[in-house]
Amino acid sequence: MLTVHHLNNSRSQRVLWLLEELGLPYEIKHYQRDPKTMLAPPELRAVHPLGKSPVISDDGLVIAESGAILEYLVERHGHGRFKPADGTPDALRYRYWMHYAEGSAMPPLLLKLVFDRLERAPMPFFARPIAKGLAAKAKASFVQPQIDNHMNYLEAELAKSPWFAGQEFSAADVQMSFPLEAAVQRAGAVARQPRITDFLKRIHARPAYQRALERGGPYALASAD
Repeated sequence: MLTVHHLNNSRSQRVLWLLEELGLPYEIKHYQRDPKTMLAPPELRAVHPLGKSPVISDDGLVIAESGAILEYLVERHGHGRFKPADGTPDALRYRYWMHYAEGSAMPPLLLKLVFDRLERAPMPFFARPIAKGLAAKAKASFVQPQIDNHMNYLEAELAKSPWFAGQEFSAADVQMSFPLEAAVQRAGAVARQPRITDFLKRIHARPAYQRALERGGPYALASAD
């Protein structure tokens, strides 16, 4: 049976979601983040050398990376569902969003997370003002403008169609869910973007999304709407 190596509050939640949309049987092996470092536990290294999630195992295959996992699931088990027909403009948009989510949208959000933690990190008292000042300047001059730019871009793209790859829901919407949920939680984004807000409300209302939450356990980003 297909196994999802699932880390709490992580990208692997969207793997569970797609599996529920596909109606595939699967089992979950749960892993918990270290409460201090928020890093994945070392047990995940026994599954994949990088020790990160998501990872799935299926028929002897071990597959990592969210986009690669979602594409594999749709191609092997989708039977034409959850992706546009090959050779169409929507298929090109589908491929674009599958890569954009991690390649473009997530880096500034990760930088925001790093600088936020730097501001709160324990350090000698004389170093704290310097570290906080550097972090604040980096966020104000580069990180937040980048996040705002991406959110404005995504808002404009959702004006073209209700879903990222066209008129029909697809795995691209599953892939795009995590950066948008993270943007709300980490950057307070989308307050002025009603189409993104509506997108999040629609995906969170899907029965398969709700079933994935029930199976995956607590997921803080699910409140992002």
